Amino acid sequence: MGPVDVPDYPPGRMVRIYVPKRAHQSERPVLFLFDGQNVFDDAPSFAGGWRAHETVEKLAKNVPPPIIVGIDHGGDKRIAELSPFSFGRNRGGADGFIDWMCRWLVPHLAHHFSATRDPRKIVVGGSSMGGLAALYALLSRPDTFGGCIAMSPSLWIAGRRIFSWAEGRNAPRDARIYLDAGKREPAGMLQNADGMDKLLHRKGARNLHFYSDPYGGHSEAAWRKRLIRALRFQFGSSKGLPY
Repeated sequence: MGPVDVPDYPPGRMVRIYVPKRAHQSERPVLFLFDGQNVFDDAPSFAGGWRAHETVEKLAKNVPPPIIVGIDHGGDKRIAELSPFSFGRNRGGADGFIDWMCRWLVPHLAHHFSATRDPRKIVVGGSSMGGLAALYALLSRPDTFGGCIAMSPSLWIAGRRIFSWAEGRNAPRDARIYLDAGKREPAGMLQNADGMDKLLHRKGARNLHFYSDPYGGHSEAAWRKRLIRALRFQFGSSKGLPY
């Protein structure tokens, strides 16, 4: 779909949508993923796609699979639009971008793709900067999102300001929060993710899953491999997962 005009966030960008084969006829769960160029096939991706359309079909047959919506980033504007906070020459623009998702994209999908508007069935996700934006979207807009997938989130941005920001608010009690990072990532990534998991527990979140990937690097290949774990946590039973 697109290119779609996002007011104040040029250029227009593609919104890539996959409707699973077993999708319900109505009230379909939704998974939004930032950096849509990386979500599906390899061609538009810089370092290989996640093949999320293949992974979602691997969910158990009794699990209603979500529509997957990959929202392309804005190229050289990516960091600014996915950061909740300003730092250096980057003006934090995540609030406006997330607001566009809530005000326009969610209703559009409900009207044209029979997607749900029930926050309990809407998940937002991403990796690196997209992981930071996904976590921020859930914590700032629990009226729209009921779950997030934050893979290797860039929690270090703006001097780790996300920590002081999250400390000043209560976490949504029933939101499903998936956090991960790999032991082969740059220094501090895994420690920051673990620290955020502990902070959210302390702030009242009751439904968290934190995964430390012993072999994971900061790469599309690592996030592609962990996607099935995140999807099972968000949309299906967690029983049987190799915790």
